[in-house]
Amino acid sequence: MLLLIVSVWLRFKLSESPAFAKLKEEGEICHAPLREAFGRWENLRRVLIAFFGIMCAQGAVWYLSFFYIQVFLTKSLGVPEPTKDALVLAMTVVSAPLYVFFGWLSDRIGRKPVMIGGMLLALVAYLPGFHGMAAAANPALVEAQRAQPVVVYTDPSTCSVQFDPAGTRQFKTACDIGKSLLAGTGISYRETRSDDGRTVVAVGDERIEIPDGGALSGPELKALKDDTGKTLKAALTAEGYPAKADPARMNIPVMFFWLMVFAVASTALYGPQAAALVEMFPTNIRYTAMSLPYHVGTGWVGGFLPVTSFALATITGNVYASLWYPAVFTLISVVVALLFIRETRGKPLDEI
Repeated sequence: MLLLIVSVWLRFKLSESPAFAKLKEEGEICHAPLREAFGRWENLRRVLIAFFGIMCAQGAVWYLSFFYIQVFLTKSLGVPEPTKDALVLAMTVVSAPLYVFFGWLSDRIGRKPVMIGGMLLALVAYLPGFHGMAAAANPALVEAQRAQPVVVYTDPSTCSVQFDPAGTRQFKTACDIGKSLLAGTGISYRETRSDDGRTVVAVGDERIEIPDGGALSGPELKALKDDTGKTLKAALTAEGYPAKADPARMNIPVMFFWLMVFAVASTALYGPQAAALVEMFPTNIRYTAMSLPYHVGTGWVGGFLPVTSFALATITGNVYASLWYPAVFTLISVVVALLFIRETRGKPLDEI
């Protein structure tokens, strides 16, 4: 409530921009901004370029750098929450001045090269960065995966695509239960068709049959998954898989290095972004036209990252396959930005 009051007070204290004040004085304010922004191809084209050329990457890179990485560190690698929080806090504090720096740099060399540089850095860092963090945070897990790879024997026809953005679906088959338990703990696996249709997770000498929960209600299904998860965890532990990351073996400097690589990528993209988006649209439709690509890119591309990444991990059996989602959206933005975004640095707003 206090923040709301402060925000409203600040809004009333703000004055309109000189460009908008001039439009208002001359009576040229747009009275049908939606039709003007999205009904005219020239303006709609700018909206599409802003979305595909900037905001797709923004949703992917920024959300991965500051949110999805936290899930990966704790859920997949078993890093203790206090350690993860300290690392992310340090990354946030150290990266804060970079927004200003890259905004300043874009005033000197242009919006386009700085933003594309951030996109390319993220694109080339996705796979080596996450593999590097895994090796630094939980080397025992990496060693166990190499020494005792996990195999899921199942009937593929019983496996679902575990994409559940609303969080309302119940995945009840033995295949879905086994694969989701493995993916949820950051363990990659190889899927093989079983001879008898049963779902069995094999790791080393251990064989764990996964029960089917098709006839169970919500509470019963949850209890089944909890019990199966404990059994599976015990079998993995017996074969050398660590329950948690060992703080004594963590390489904190390497972990922080990779966090900062993604922080640099996201701040290089975010720093010039406000100026670049403002400079893409005429004053009379700027807010309306800019709001759609901004909120769709941030809310939808970024918002769908966790659930889509989990679905990709369960489909492929590879926890790192989750990185294809941000990589594809980042690559789309790189291509569109290179081909269609025009440099606007130093161009007066009234000339757009």
